[in-house]
Amino acid sequence: MGPVSEQETPVRLAAWVHGHVQGVGFRWWTRSRALELGLSGFARNLPDGRVEVVAEGTRDHCARLLTALRSRTSPGRVDHVVERWSPAKGDLTGFTER
Repeated sequence: MGPVSEQETPVRLAAWVHGHVQGVGFRWWTRSRALELGLSGFARNLPDGRVEVVAEGTRDHCARLLTALRSRTSPGRVDHVVERWSPAKGDLTGFTER
């Protein structure tokens, strides 16, 4: 086997979703999208009304989740999403709502 390409190297996406995203099924919807993409991680409500999403997988699949978070198809109302990329830590299994 050759070296793993950059596209296949696992990455970690942390995203903070601002808007009306609590109490509208947003975490459940995010979990469904993440599982469809084969990502591991979690989505949790923050005390200030944001939802924090942390996902690990290929850069392509994480980018597709980020696109979904910013799309008009999510429940509630997303005003904007702040993102941070980093190397995967490999400490996440499954995708949970916290």
